[in-house]
Amino acid sequence: MIQEERGRPGQFLAVGVLSGLFSGLLGVGGGIVIVPLLVIVAGMSQHRAHATSLAAIVPIAAVGAITFAAEGEVDAGVALLLAAGSLLGAPAGARWMAGMSEGALKAWFGSLVVVVGVVMILR
Repeated sequence: MIQEERGRPGQFLAVGVLSGLFSGLLGVGGGIVIVPLLVIVAGMSQHRAHATSLAAIVPIAAVGAITFAAEGEVDAGVALLLAAGSLLGAPAGARWMAGMSEGALKAWFGSLVVVVGVVMILR
């Protein structure tokens, strides 16, 4: 279902800038920055925000990876294994998300962000 977003092009560009900044700085961007801002700023559904974030993160990740690779910071072998695993997991996750209610998806997403945050602080 296509829905009308409340955001304007400048707002989407600003969300992209923030996402790129945090992606380069912290290795996060799509889920942590784009999804909440698309829901809050543009009024997107959680499902549409997740899907849009996944589409946007491809060029964001490519630019970040190229930048870090130029500095010799990318472990290509690990990156290939992560990519191979993701090729299996992403379609399964997308199908699972499609069948999930908006409320359940928000709860899963918020819980994951909190748990990861706590683990990162404690480690």
